[in-house]
Amino acid sequence: MTGREPGGPCGGLLDYKTAKFALTRNRRVGLLHRLLQLGVLGYLFGWVLLVQKGYQDTDPAPRAAVVTKLKGAAVAEVGGAGRRLWDAADYARPPQGENVLFLVTNFIATAKQGQGTCPESPSVLDAMCTEDADCPMGNPVVPGNGIKTGKCVMFNTTHSTCEIYGWCPVENTTLPRKPLLAEAENFTLFIKNTVHFTKFNFSKCNTLQTNDPTYFKSCTYDPFLNPSCPVFRVRDMVEAAGETFGDLALLGGSIGVRIEWDCDLDHPAAQCQPQYSFSLQDRRYNFRTASYYWDSQRRLYRNLLKLYGIRFDISVHGQAGKFGIIPVAVSFGTSIAFFGAATVVCDLVLLYLDAKADIYWKEKFEEAKPPKGKTEAAA
Repeated sequence: MTGREPGGPCGGLLDYKTAKFALTRNRRVGLLHRLLQLGVLGYLFGWVLLVQKGYQDTDPAPRAAVVTKLKGAAVAEVGGAGRRLWDAADYARPPQGENVLFLVTNFIATAKQGQGTCPESPSVLDAMCTEDADCPMGNPVVPGNGIKTGKCVMFNTTHSTCEIYGWCPVENTTLPRKPLLAEAENFTLFIKNTVHFTKFNFSKCNTLQTNDPTYFKSCTYDPFLNPSCPVFRVRDMVEAAGETFGDLALLGGSIGVRIEWDCDLDHPAAQCQPQYSFSLQDRRYNFRTASYYWDSQRRLYRNLLKLYGIRFDISVHGQAGKFGIIPVAVSFGTSIAFFGAATVVCDLVLLYLDAKADIYWKEKFEEAKPPKGKTEAAA
């Protein structure tokens, strides 16, 4: 039994280690320790509590409702139909908008189209021909306006195209040089937005609570003078997105409207106000629509419009925060753990990187043996 450690070969599994505190006069490690502690305190009070508001419980997903209305009027020529007045029922799609709204700023009109046969447009490559064999009957023109009848006919004095059965005359493709509804830059867009933070049962609307029925008819949004008037002039929105109205109105485009709520419910509810931002999403946007009617001989006709305009995509984001004991406990618990990490870092420097690491190692780790008499008796 001579030379064997007390407790046998498995005695190490039953050993118990306890912390030993050794005071060192190493100023470099002591300075490092204090700097790390100050960093933890700065992180706790500066970043976690002041910047991130780590003492608050948050609701990052509000329920939102958006209602939009466009106001304005303009006059423009509509192909062979003459001058026409455009109001909110004509240039706003849909008239009662929600998160997406389309404002007509330009158009190409093709008046009085009826179903019949006519030459296809020479702008369609699949319609070009020199003889009837180039126009197989029954084949659709890709991408065109109808079905080939099997004939090659003169479109004008310089072009021959396949005859088609479709809406005739074929669609006009001549784009105006300037937007026909240039007055739309002075139209106004009313955006009413209500958010509800379910976690705190808190609701807020972006409109001013007023008894004046004329307020929203006369005010225009200004981030400093009228932040509670959600009535925006179209030109201001386009310019805020980094574009000019004339360029965007010609071929259309898409603008994103972002409404951001950041509500601190530890302060009065009046301080919870939205922030608006605008961004250009696309430079081209158009679609076609038609109105149908019957003449006195009961023949069906339509007026075709290719509409160019600005599409407004409205999105609502935000969060609300309120003091909560659980976030406070988590923030302080995390900081206490960082204090422990500072001690570990200093121990590593002292025991492995310092020039006197061997001395500090011997002082920190010491084996405590039982009295010699009791050891012999146990043996």
